[in-house]
Amino acid sequence: MQPISIAMVTDFFHPAVGGVENHVYMLSAYLIRRGHKVIVITHSHSPDRVGVRWLAPSLKVYYIPFVPIASSATLPDFFTFLPYLRTILIREHIHLIHAHASLSALGHEAILHSHLLGVRTVFTDHSLFGFDDAASILTNKLLAATLKNIDAVICVSHTGRENTVLRGELFENYDGETTLRKSVYVIPNTLVPERFEPDPPKPSDTITIVVLSRLAYRKGIDLLVATAPRICAKFPNVRLVIGGDGPKLIDLLQMRENHLLQDRIELLGPIRQNDVRSVLTKGSIYLNTSLTESFGIAILEAACAGLYVVSTRVGGVPEILPEDMISFANPNADDVFRAVEEAVQIVSEGRHDPFRAHERVKAFYDWDQVAERTENVYDDVIKSPQMELWERIQRTMQLGRFAGPIYTIMLIVDCLFFLFLEWLMPREDMDFVRANWDRDTFQELARKTGKTD
Repeated sequence: MQPISIAMVTDFFHPAVGGVENHVYMLSAYLIRRGHKVIVITHSHSPDRVGVRWLAPSLKVYYIPFVPIASSATLPDFFTFLPYLRTILIREHIHLIHAHASLSALGHEAILHSHLLGVRTVFTDHSLFGFDDAASILTNKLLAATLKNIDAVICVSHTGRENTVLRGELFENYDGETTLRKSVYVIPNTLVPERFEPDPPKPSDTITIVVLSRLAYRKGIDLLVATAPRICAKFPNVRLVIGGDGPKLIDLLQMRENHLLQDRIELLGPIRQNDVRSVLTKGSIYLNTSLTESFGIAILEAACAGLYVVSTRVGGVPEILPEDMISFANPNADDVFRAVEEAVQIVSEGRHDPFRAHERVKAFYDWDQVAERTENVYDDVIKSPQMELWERIQRTMQLGRFAGPIYTIMLIVDCLFFLFLEWLMPREDMDFVRANWDRDTFQELARKTGKTD
């Protein structure tokens, strides 16, 4: 594939810490190593992090002066982002926008505006959502409106693909027959295995269970609160180390206080990404109690660090690891306790080899493969015919009796606003970014930056 210019657009990026943030950075870094130009467009995270910043290996990040309203997401307004986006895309000669995460307002707006500049679009969905609560209904309708005119969709698991297809209404109607859109791909998340080398086992009778998670309801912290005292009562040689922050922290503190488990349960608080390995290598078992999970990169990191995994059987988790590396439980306290009991027995009897687990994960997952598969998606998108405005209007009207006209009006107003900006800020008055380096030399330098550290 010929080198292209790509803009990653999302609300979720560094210095915030999370799975989406790390995925966007690593994918960008490996695409740069493959010779492409990549920039990131996100919102500001503090008053002094606004404007342009650079991250290794030469990843340019535009921090737009928008303030997040909750969980690092901005308020969708559909139009104030257009002047910024138009200027950046024109200056940087962008060919393709890759938006990330269903809750990213900037991602949705970038997809809406992109056709005005002839820029192609790809969207990656990282999460699972329901269908029966008010927040999910509104989010799903926004997603369906965005994906009506998308060029390609990437999901991180097959379960996530099914969820996104239903939520985003990714169907085509030909001659009265409804078929699934062909431009929906599955590319799993991954990690850099070298960053999660296991430590040599230390002789000890104590078994440590590690939990690293956002302490929120959807992460199943209520299950952890209900199960932890039972685990400590049944196994005197077991202790728990819990890292993370969130609204459910107070429940964990109360549980520890009520059962007098201060010496058995250690609460670490927020964990930096660079410290994840050091926390994981404290333990022998990793416990995940999520109620919903599209992929579960934390599970993969724990397995790569040599831990035996216990997890609820939800979402895309069963797709991550072989069955002999993980014990599954239904999302209820009794079954989670049963699975932990099974894991303690396996680890106590020495039936789990941390170094063999690391080598197996290292063989399964690789960022070069993910970048290559994503590059293939880009290639298919670039070669496919682009939709005209009338086709976009027809697709948008299919959203429904009320949503269809509303989004169509927004699409038309967006076109008029774009024409106004073309008159107000002519392209010939802009300063363009010009690449004066040799691509082959730059690609080689990017490869030498210590695995994108």
